[in-house]
Amino acid sequence: MVAADGKITDPADNRTVEYAALVKGQQLTELMPEKDPLEPATEWKVEGQPITKVDGRDFVTGRHKYPSDQKLPGMFLGKVLRPPSFGATLLSVDPPDATAMQNVTFVHDGDFVGVAASTEGDADRALKSIKAQWKEQTGQPSSQTVYDYLKTHPAPTGGEFGERTSTYEVGSLDSAMSAADHRLHQTYTIAYIAHTPLEPRAALAQWSGNNLTVWTGTQRPFGVRGQLAETFHISEDNVHVMMPDMGSGYGGKHTGECAIEAARLARAANRPVKLVWTREEEFTWAYFRPVGVMDVSAGVRGDGTITAWEFHNYNSGGSGIRTMYDVANQRIVFHPTEYPLRQGSYRALAATANHFARESFMDELANELKMDPLEFRMKNLKDDRLRAVFEAAAKKFDWGQTKQPGHGFGMGGGFEKGGNVATFTEVAVDHASGAVHVERVVCAFECGAIVNPDGLRNQIEGGNTMGLGGALFESIQFADGKILNPHLAQYRVPRFSDVPEMETVLIDRRDIPSAGAGESPLMGVAPAIGNAIFDATGIRLRAMPLVPNGLKTT
Repeated sequence: MVAADGKITDPADNRTVEYAALVKGQQLTELMPEKDPLEPATEWKVEGQPITKVDGRDFVTGRHKYPSDQKLPGMFLGKVLRPPSFGATLLSVDPPDATAMQNVTFVHDGDFVGVAASTEGDADRALKSIKAQWKEQTGQPSSQTVYDYLKTHPAPTGGEFGERTSTYEVGSLDSAMSAADHRLHQTYTIAYIAHTPLEPRAALAQWSGNNLTVWTGTQRPFGVRGQLAETFHISEDNVHVMMPDMGSGYGGKHTGECAIEAARLARAANRPVKLVWTREEEFTWAYFRPVGVMDVSAGVRGDGTITAWEFHNYNSGGSGIRTMYDVANQRIVFHPTEYPLRQGSYRALAATANHFARESFMDELANELKMDPLEFRMKNLKDDRLRAVFEAAAKKFDWGQTKQPGHGFGMGGGFEKGGNVATFTEVAVDHASGAVHVERVVCAFECGAIVNPDGLRNQIEGGNTMGLGGALFESIQFADGKILNPHLAQYRVPRFSDVPEMETVLIDRRDIPSAGAGESPLMGVAPAIGNAIFDATGIRLRAMPLVPNGLKTT
């Protein structure tokens, strides 16, 4: 018997019967097996084939409704009064001016101050008329001093800063380092960057007695439900979180602050209230990809064999921290620290920081030994899956080809969450102006059996494009508890003119279970660009973003 296309067929006599005819209106129940009997990839008939996005036309024509598009009859629009700086506490507040109070609800709850009105203009006028006094904190770190701050402010044990110090150690690092023919130590840094979603945070809240419904863009609906229930002291059973497709998140929409604010305003106004953050609010009050410092040391024999490896990450995280190279003696430590700005998940987590430091350092070691960077990596790389992506990308890129004047080639790669990536880049540097342009990106990727090759290619190329921003110019600037570049006019993201020629090599391993591919393509971009800039100019850059204001060639 063969089950396919909504019917069961007997191949012996070609008799068929539809599922509906078999059920005859009955509800059939059966215990599910502990482990799903999945079809092996070698027998896939639909999976493994490219398919188009079902609602793609609605997205590109504007018919699709996002959280900020949601409407309910009689709803008000909300605005929130923000502190003048991080850590500021509210001393006093006067309600909006009476002339601005028509059809306006004013809310003051602790440090929360907001308004809701029938029109956005009324809400904006009411908010601007509020008189408030704040007590601001002093002596906060800036984007210029934050790296020293991280290394001198370890996280308190059991504090609010999350992860504990974690150490991986094998072999005898100190002895191996002392016996090495070559030793090298370098420090790399990575800046805070914003998620910059197309759609800022948005939520529409409605109360019905003690029941709360919120429509919001979130990546963690159950987490947001829990936050709402805790805030308003109601059962989670009384909270319903609806999830219209949001205008991107990239790990930045895990928390429910906008939903909570909308619900506060809706309860006070006794009607539905929609709150849409401005771009400035999104840049200031959302959380960022963590800032970090990475200290790397290694000992190498004269033939290029790495014998000792030491890696310390301060604050940015432990994802992707373990080296994929075969080294007998290692010490790898993640140090959680205090941090001055809100931080949280970002696409690829800390794997971007750790791969940037590791793959940049690998090129520095190769240069110290006067070895080809690809040859040096392959000498120390035993993992067959990683070797395969480096070999595939190198072949497609034609590694070893002659460069044009002012051009450089570079590579970076690694693995995380079941994805293996190797990224090769070509950059062009204008020595007169300092302008750096990525001309070409070749990316080989393997994440087991490929379910949808078109979808996978989109994820890889989208990830590489997003990675350009953090690699080249994205950086949150801050001082005295204030964000200094909270607008897209001041915060540089990739533009169409920045996108290089992209070539993607997909390696389909039908013998390996499928893994996700939305994050790991980013990991190789920054080190590949940094290594290519060094190849073109001899200038080694160890801080992300690499060239926020162009390359200083003198």
